[in-house]
Amino acid sequence: SGHVQLLPPQNVTLLSKDFAMILTWAPGEGSPPDVTYTVRYESQDRLDKWMKVPHCKNIPRSFCNLTCALSNLYVKVRARVKAVWGRSQSPWVKSQFKDYYSDVELAPPVLTLNVGDNSIHVTASFPLPTCVENLTWKYDLHLWEAGSEDKKKYEGYFRKDTVIINTTALRGNYCFSARALYESIELKHSEFSQPLCVLLNYRG
Repeated sequence: SGHVQLLPPQNVTLLSKDFAMILTWAPGEGSPPDVTYTVRYESQDRLDKWMKVPHCKNIPRSFCNLTCALSNLYVKVRARVKAVWGRSQSPWVKSQFKDYYSDVELAPPVLTLNVGDNSIHVTASFPLPTCVENLTWKYDLHLWEAGSEDKKKYEGYFRKDTVIINTTALRGNYCFSARALYESIELKHSEFSQPLCVLLNYRG
């Protein structure tokens, strides 16, 4: 008959990581190596209407990035996945409910320093999915002299803003670090980025 008892995917989890909503799972026990997976999702405002996710139909990998497939970032959603192999299909397995708005996990921004004669221009770029570009992402920037605990804080800048710092009075090795911010139900922020240090007005 060509039908094999295909066991369903395990550990099906909807997680939020680095600005993205991702469904992850592990292959069911004894799955053939060329098994594929299909994912759908439903939102809490339209229960029992399982929406297709075109880029996650018959895929070989065991994750699906749902961020830009979601019709509404403010409504809780859950997803389900099934294994497919030839004409066999496993039962669907559902994840828990989550919504992007309140569950999003932020990644630290990547800083770029543009050092001029008397100033530094600092910009922060975020690894954002395109569909969430226009939410109001912000960042905090910290500046300190290497080895000192005393940090100068520049807070609440919009993602596309450049922070311009006058460096005429700064001498020595200065470090910069930033974190992403997002105002949802409560204020969320990422970890601070790895410090980026630069020698200023160094008279060697």
